[in-house]
Amino acid sequence: MLSRIAESLFWIGRYIERSDGTARILEVHLQLLLEDPWIDEDTACRSLLNVMGSLPADTTTPVSRDDVLQRLAIDRMNPASVAYSLGAARENARRAREIVSSELWETLNMTNSRMPRRLQTDKAHDFFQWVRERASLAVGSVDSSTSRDEAWQFFTLGRSIERTDMTARMLATRSLTEASGPSWTTILRSCGAYEAYLRTYRGMPSASNAAEFLLLDRLFPRSIIFSIQQAEECMSAIDPRADRVGHSNPVLRALGRIRNDLEYRPISEIISELPLHMDRVQRVTREASEAIRGRFFPTHAEPSWIGETS
Repeated sequence: MLSRIAESLFWIGRYIERSDGTARILEVHLQLLLEDPWIDEDTACRSLLNVMGSLPADTTTPVSRDDVLQRLAIDRMNPASVAYSLGAARENARRAREIVSSELWETLNMTNSRMPRRLQTDKAHDFFQWVRERASLAVGSVDSSTSRDEAWQFFTLGRSIERTDMTARMLATRSLTEASGPSWTTILRSCGAYEAYLRTYRGMPSASNAAEFLLLDRLFPRSIIFSIQQAEECMSAIDPRADRVGHSNPVLRALGRIRNDLEYRPISEIISELPLHMDRVQRVTREASEAIRGRFFPTHAEPSWIGETS
């Protein structure tokens, strides 16, 4: 497969997943602000922008929920926003038009053309639901119309790495104080995991069980471990190597290190230092992405996605 096509497919997967994850995070935090009148809106909004790597340089002007919507939902120049991600997914699909299916192209093209330029707070819920539906439609069109060849592997590899990063960002919101931070129920809902959690643990969410589910559950598709394992499977299919000792593939080395660290570390230790561990997960996803770029499409610059939880 041409390097240009592989890169486009990889980033289509990442951008679609990023738009979906960002919409989920925004919806939950805005709902939290509406339900809890005691929350300091400026602190909560700044914390969210910091987690998403979009904190403004001005530390004196208060940040409101409208500012968050502008930056993370409809700002077409901000790499962390929903509008930017869907526009970039459409642009990458245009570059790989000879490979991308007609269903995916039409979905991305229509989604980009219908992206609003203004968004009122009372219409935010409908917007986030629309974004999730369009992302699901795009992913579904790929899964139902693409052979499980290198094209599908690169697309799914991008989605898996981005999903790992987005789930880590959701969990990093626990660095907020209990008074202004989202509850575990809120975080589970943001991942679409609340019903699956209840079926698994049969009880109201506790910190230990909820964190364990979103971090380590091997059957839930939005958990960090599931996403890492899926990325490893795609990477092994794209670049099969029968190493006699260790792993020569830098992507598998990076993903394997963080997976083993999470799986074999006591969950109590992870929860006690959750922002630190989620920051490490984000660094590993960036390391893996850079290794993929260097191995498969070294002549192209990596699209920007900046932001640390620390």
